[in-house]
Amino acid sequence: MIRNYFHRWERELAAVSKHDRKVRPFEWGLEWIGDQGPGIGDPRSLVSSWVERVMQDTDAFYTPAPVRYTFTRAPDTIRAGGEEGVLTFPSGYTTPHSENNTVVCRYFPANPVLKGKPGAPRRAVVVLAQWNSDAEGHVGLCKLLAKVGIASLRMSLPYHDARMPPELTRADYIVSSNVVRTLQVCRQAVRDIRLALWWLRDQGYDRLGLLGTSLGSCLSYLATSHEPLVNAQALNHVSPYFSDVVWRGLSTEHVRQGFDGHVDQDQLRELWRPISPWSYLDRVENRKTLMVYGSYDLTFPVDLSLKLIDELKRRKAPLQVAVLPCGHYSTGAAPFKYLDAWYLGKFLATKL
Repeated sequence: MIRNYFHRWERELAAVSKHDRKVRPFEWGLEWIGDQGPGIGDPRSLVSSWVERVMQDTDAFYTPAPVRYTFTRAPDTIRAGGEEGVLTFPSGYTTPHSENNTVVCRYFPANPVLKGKPGAPRRAVVVLAQWNSDAEGHVGLCKLLAKVGIASLRMSLPYHDARMPPELTRADYIVSSNVVRTLQVCRQAVRDIRLALWWLRDQGYDRLGLLGTSLGSCLSYLATSHEPLVNAQALNHVSPYFSDVVWRGLSTEHVRQGFDGHVDQDQLRELWRPISPWSYLDRVENRKTLMVYGSYDLTFPVDLSLKLIDELKRRKAPLQVAVLPCGHYSTGAAPFKYLDAWYLGKFLATKL
């Protein structure tokens, strides 16, 4: 009965934005392959070959060149030990949309009273909200972290809020039925996360972490897998495979429809290996990790979450697990959002 209640509630919450979701046509996205060149031949074979090359050196795939940063202090927010403000910098990957090529992060300094004794580690976290979050998503979490002595950068994901071109009303280009574009835009997000971490390092922070929800959780895992600076990650809703969430999840039914008649679930899993956490299990075995999942989640199916959690436990990774007695969308409703924030905040406050 409880399961049926939450599943019904999840479908009702998902239906609120149903009319905004478009089933876009399937595309291989060969034009997004870039400097390695798609070559000539069957598109499926060309994309498969390119993915194989990517998997041979994912460090190169996910490592950006250094950039120049611009920090603008927010008016009337001078504080002892730090200032709130906005950090911008060129993206680590250039897309055809100029708006998307500037990364925007809101900086929240730690409460100076709680930063610790002189000589204590300075802690900071890059915070990544869920797919289609607006600019205020997870700002409350950032303020919570500040209260427990952790600074944060709330980073807007590619094609979200200030980075969204006028042709879009949703962040469709980061998760879509365009195979290579999805890979490259997620690659962009990971590179941008690493650049944000590098800025925090340069400000003197020596204990760095990531906090990500849903899509942000997956991108956080990918960044942790390729960035040695990350000491701890708090992942809110998890799955081993990017493709399986798209294929089976409630929130992405319209995306899966775009694949009908072109690729099946197993083929998509192979093609999207570069953006799937399962590809990098050995890279997080020594990282402190919290994984949170919902008992009645229809967007990140529970069996997928458990598959990833069970495998990391088998590998004896330093893993903590928290279970929310709700679904995916309902995580954002009271009282579950408070319980979720407590799990995430406590983990980072004690493990970072």
